[in-house]
Amino acid sequence: MEETEKNESRPVLGGRKWPGEGPPHGFSKAQMAALAAVCEALIPSLDTGMLSLPKNEKESVINSVHAFMRASGAESPLPDEVVRRLVKGLEESTYLIRAAVWALSTRQGTLALCGTGCMSSKFPFVRRFSKLSIRRREKALQKWNRESFFWPLRLAFVILKIHTFYNFFTRCDENMRNPFWEAISYEISTPERPRSLPRRERPLEKGLVEMKRETDETMIKALTQKGLEAYKDGEAGTITVECDAVIVGSGCGGGVAAAVLAGAGYKVIVIEKGDYFVAEDYTGNEGPSVESLYEAEGIIATLDLNVLVFAGSTVGGGSAVNWSASIPTPAHIMKEWAEAHRLPLFGSLEYLAAVEAVCERIGVTERCEEEGLQNKALRRGCERLGLEVESVARNSPEGHFCGACGYGCPTAEKRGTDTTWLVDAVDHGAVILTGCEATNFLLEKNKRGTGVAAERRRVPQGKRRGKRCVGVAARASSGGGVKKTLRIRAGVSLCSGGSLRTPLLLTASGLKNRHVGKNLHLHPVAMAWGFFPEEEGAEELPGRAFQGGIITSMHKVEPAEGMQPSVIVEAPALGPGTFSTLMPWVSGQDMKERMSKYGRTVHLFAMARDRSTGVVVGDRRITYRMEKSDEEEIQRGLRRALEILVAAGAAEVGTHRSDGQRIKCKGIKDEDLEEFLGGVDAPQRPSSGNPLWGVYCSAHQMGSCRMGASEREGAVDEHGESWEAEGLFVCDASLFPTAIGVNPMITIQSIALCVSRRLVKSLDAGEAAD
Repeated sequence: MEETEKNESRPVLGGRKWPGEGPPHGFSKAQMAALAAVCEALIPSLDTGMLSLPKNEKESVINSVHAFMRASGAESPLPDEVVRRLVKGLEESTYLIRAAVWALSTRQGTLALCGTGCMSSKFPFVRRFSKLSIRRREKALQKWNRESFFWPLRLAFVILKIHTFYNFFTRCDENMRNPFWEAISYEISTPERPRSLPRRERPLEKGLVEMKRETDETMIKALTQKGLEAYKDGEAGTITVECDAVIVGSGCGGGVAAAVLAGAGYKVIVIEKGDYFVAEDYTGNEGPSVESLYEAEGIIATLDLNVLVFAGSTVGGGSAVNWSASIPTPAHIMKEWAEAHRLPLFGSLEYLAAVEAVCERIGVTERCEEEGLQNKALRRGCERLGLEVESVARNSPEGHFCGACGYGCPTAEKRGTDTTWLVDAVDHGAVILTGCEATNFLLEKNKRGTGVAAERRRVPQGKRRGKRCVGVAARASSGGGVKKTLRIRAGVSLCSGGSLRTPLLLTASGLKNRHVGKNLHLHPVAMAWGFFPEEEGAEELPGRAFQGGIITSMHKVEPAEGMQPSVIVEAPALGPGTFSTLMPWVSGQDMKERMSKYGRTVHLFAMARDRSTGVVVGDRRITYRMEKSDEEEIQRGLRRALEILVAAGAAEVGTHRSDGQRIKCKGIKDEDLEEFLGGVDAPQRPSSGNPLWGVYCSAHQMGSCRMGASEREGAVDEHGESWEAEGLFVCDASLFPTAIGVNPMITIQSIALCVSRRLVKSLDAGEAAD
């Protein structure tokens, strides 16, 4: 009975009813009226005859299109959902929107933000924003978007646009369906499973302790049943747990390290602040999936809103939600890291063997039986232009035709760490604590020959650090909602929280190395789109943009003479919510017309191996400034992506620039296309003075605690060990000395395999010496 109750209460994707309940947001009735008026201007109710439909469309589609055209952003619960999501973001964003809607709720403020467009010939001569006509409100937002040199107003527009559109296209009814998906030709194609079939045992079940399911009374029992020594320590009720190795994070780095250490016979604990889901849990539903599987519910951006950042936060980390691309570390990157950065590991047979072992364990396949619409368009355009296009290996079977892996692979065919390395770790006795967030590592003054660290291991390079790490402090919410504090004492501690979380943990632990949190690379991505009308090209390029393998083809833009490739063109996965936030808004009617073409709009992105760097300055607080050289590379990539789309047969192509930059392609002359391409630039920051702004995206964060040949050159040594604290290792993408320019999963896992194997040798040598 107890086990049944636990299984019923475990986290389920999409289980939350929308709209969600949240803390009071503090917006007054007048301010909510102003916010609803903004939402309505962004998504106005339109005449149903303004959008033409093919005569053979099904009645249900026609009805859905009519409902979509009539729908208004002011309708409940959308304004409340916008606020609910807004208050979960950065404080600065919330303050900015509070100030904006407060101003718009008054006549004086509306006059200040909207100018003469709010004036009337009747007393009191100035109207509040909510009292203006839809057309006047739309004109005001158009000025905020493209004409205002008062950049906070433009940032307010960006924030409101993102939250409004995302919620509009991801909110669901009680059946977890959005009423407008049929109108935009979107459907969730997750495999149906008969409800009568019993749930299979989850692969990690025997090593799992889901802290949210445990009460104060059962927590210690659950830990001891897994073979751990756990007890209450002190009056505060802190729970102390003993082990050989503790790993913070379960993604590409942590999962590999757990398998290696546990396989060598060491008692391993993995702590993961996210929840554990399996294929049966994944719905492919964008809103609830992003909320449950991504860091900060997918609400992360650089402080200037120039880069939207996506990072996994669940068991398996990024490997559970990435797009399967499995590209080995490029040879020129290994050479650069080995020689220019003086890290011999990357020029060794040891590293090459690790790459091979990683690809074998996660089942990397070189072929793809069938490509989806976007990759077909990429391949076709390249072939027509005489450009080289490469097939991209994936950690899934050759016949894997799933476009939903970014929301957790519903077929269980993608082989993330949650279905590979972590399974190996659990089979060798590792324990995984979910819903458990590390707060800091436990550091003590290093006295050679004393303490847990000295008992368990020796320093790999023989250099004595000033401090030693004896474990990690963490917090978890028990089943009763009570916050519990844990102290996990371990001989060695590995930080694998990713490039956004790892530097925060090291800083919170008192480390002072100047490279911690610096040198952050993001692989900034700018996108181009092309519309392929179904009636014109469905036979040659069938399907929908959201179907099929996400990344199966890649084009490397040829570099300047004597340079290495630094920008590539690939295809993304964009659910309707993300698609709508990225597409430029020029008017309400244009938005609805653009969204009606969603299913046949192909996106390609240009991704740069950035020389630009950023800084992790706090929780969800990132600064990043693009260098001119990276802007130039992305500009080259964007222009190439547009050329490919035109060659593939797109009827219309464009970018995400704020003015809705686009061009019709049918019968276009070469000189007209060249003129259009000549006007394509890299996106400029919304906070810049340029009215033609745009945003970048990032799904790869690297380098914020990089390896270095000395303490002056990096936060950790070549073994991944902190220069400041013995027994504290970093084992994730933050180790990268530079950006690598391709999808980083294989590189992260290969480095993690080397770091953990070397650590095992050191631990074994220490025991033999004892």
